Amino acid sequence: MARKSYLFTSESVSEGHPDKVCDRISDEIVDLFYREGPKAGIDPWAIRAACETLATTNKVVIAGETRGPETVTKDWIAHVARMAIRDIGYEQEGFHWDKADIEVLLHPQSADIAQGVDALQPGTNKEEGAGDQGIMFGYACTETPELMPAPIYYAHKILHDLAKARHAKEGAASLLGPDSKSQVTVRYEDGKPVGVTQIVISHQHVDESLLSDKIREIVEPYVRKALPEGWITADTVWHVNPTGKFFIGGPDGDSGLTGRKIIVDTYGGAAPHGGGAFSGKDPTKVDRSAAYAARYLAKNVVAAGLADRCTLQLSYAIGVAEPLSIYVDLHGTGHVCEEKVEELLPQLIRLSPRGIREHLQLNRPIYARTSAYGHFGRTPDADGGFSWEKTDLVDQLKSHFA
Repeated sequence: MARKSYLFTSESVSEGHPDKVCDRISDEIVDLFYREGPKAGIDPWAIRAACETLATTNKVVIAGETRGPETVTKDWIAHVARMAIRDIGYEQEGFHWDKADIEVLLHPQSADIAQGVDALQPGTNKEEGAGDQGIMFGYACTETPELMPAPIYYAHKILHDLAKARHAKEGAASLLGPDSKSQVTVRYEDGKPVGVTQIVISHQHVDESLLSDKIREIVEPYVRKALPEGWITADTVWHVNPTGKFFIGGPDGDSGLTGRKIIVDTYGGAAPHGGGAFSGKDPTKVDRSAAYAARYLAKNVVAAGLADRCTLQLSYAIGVAEPLSIYVDLHGTGHVCEEKVEELLPQLIRLSPRGIREHLQLNRPIYARTSAYGHFGRTPDADGGFSWEKTDLVDQLKSHFA
């Protein structure tokens, strides 16, 4: 039986964290190919991108495999990376958008991989296959209105709100730098989140003389506003810049890599993770698209009132279109049979790579916005961004199980 009273902790990192700088650059390149491909007459279904980024002191290296318009040159890619760094806010001596050396080492996708992924090869009627083997998980629960686990949702919200204030140069928040981390320990009673016992905020600052007390004075109002009323009490322990100061940040303070914050990107450890990163990958890579589909289905199951919690697993083999398995766990909170849910979901959305891309309309430049503050628990955008957060299957699910 699941425990009813316990503590659970999740962390988040901001857009200026070294790894998130790399995720942003990688996703900006995916978006670039999806923006420019159709202008050059390339079918969006044919575009491929798998971009990895490394960042350190005034150095950025971009490597990987792509297929797209010849108009997207290495100089253009380097420019896009610079604009991403500038937008995040890095103009410090050790990492500056205009001064950093940017090396682009992208090359064409492997023909061996392409033959397994591309659809409708000459002489065949083969459907587009998965870009790799792997397992992907989706999760949803009733802990927040966004159907996300409370610890990761509020860890993200704290940093996102602080970032908005920093960009807007809102009062003392203008003294904050781009790099930051949060960590929230949530207390559960009778299986429900009811308060916060520990709060950790490490935030870079642009004035070297600032110490922890001043940073807490700046960030505390945003933290209190982000959390539900009554969750912070006199017993809540605060740790703000526990080392004393945090002046040198970003890739100058610590190197960054694409795909190194996969738990931050998903459910904060409250649900399983298949191990694959998202950023820098076009949606033929099921690490990304099938994880989005799994979240979409799990969220709709919970939104339909079929369960208070839902974990969904999908598995794939490279070059094979259909998933190898579908698994649903309602964690003892379900009002319907899990096997029946497993049978129904593939009827609502084809879970092949092409089916997912069509249903969620993933062949679009919608990825840079996902690179910080979580891929899940976000509001769907009018242009198709975060389409996997829609709950448009609820009526069908309710009708089937009525």
